[in-house]
Parts: sequence; structure tokens; C-alpha cells
Amino acid sequence: MAEVQKTTLSGELSQRFIEFVVMHAQNAALFLGQIPNPKTGEPEVNLDLARMFIDQLAMIQEKTRGNLTNEEAKVLSNALSNLQMAYVEVSREAGSARPEPARGAEGAPEAEPTAPAEQPSATKPEPSARNRGRNSPKATGRKPSSSEKPIHLWQT
Repeated sequence: MAEVQKTTLSGELSQRFIEFVVMHAQNAALFLGQIPNPKTGEPEVNLDLARMFIDQLAMIQEKTRGNLTNEEAKVLSNALSNLQMAYVEVSREAGSARPEPARGAEGAPEAEPTAPAEQPSATKPEPSARNRGRNSPKATGRKPSSSEKPIHLWQT
């Protein structure tokens, strides 16, 4: 009897995990303009929010590696790769839809101002750093080691 309950619980948890992945994938698709906004009925593109959901799925994939069923791993992997490809396509479209740069007197594009490189602040760490722990790279101003660097499985 305990065996049956254990199997049922395992199946329910697997289904919940898949629902979690699908929910995150739908949110990413919403912000990639693939699903219309339920309030307006119009597609909405917000690359920052889309990337946040995609990065969260990538983090879940990394943190659960070796602990998922074949079905869970396949759903997560497929959702992630489809969203990553869609993100690249949408970001390219958004890049090509930008207005042309202003032209100078001689017809050449004016140079866009470049932001100065950020220097680590020697004063007070920003508020979000306090939540990361006293020894975190952000809190101490030191460079993160290779094991502390965020894992980005895709770049644009």
C-alpha cells in the first residue's frame, strides 16, 4: 500500500513540475509577443521580462540536472530551447525596428554617447547586495570566482 501512495505522489509531483515549467514558458511567450495580452488582446513585447522567465527556466534546468524524470527533462529542455530561439528572433526584429541614428551635417551618423564604465563603489553596497550575504562578490567588491559567475546558456 505504501508503494502505491509513493508512486501516486511521485506522479503528482512530476505533473506539478511540468505545469510549473509550462507556466514559466507561457509567461516568457507572453512577453515575446507570441501570446496576446489577456487584457488588451494585443501582443506585447518586453524583452527584459521574457529574458527573466527564460533565465529562471535555465536556472531550474541547471539546479535539477540529474534529478528529473526523462519526461520532465525533455519538457524543460524543449521549452527552454524554443524560448531561446524565439527570444533571439524577437530581439533581432526589435533591433531592426529601431529608428535610424541622427545624421550629422556631413550625412554621417552621429556617434552615440557611450556610458562610462561602471566602477565598483568603495562606499556603501547597494541594497540588493545586502541580501546576497556578506561574502558575496557584489557585497565585497571582489570579482566572482568561476563557480560564482551566473551561468548563461545563451547569449544574444
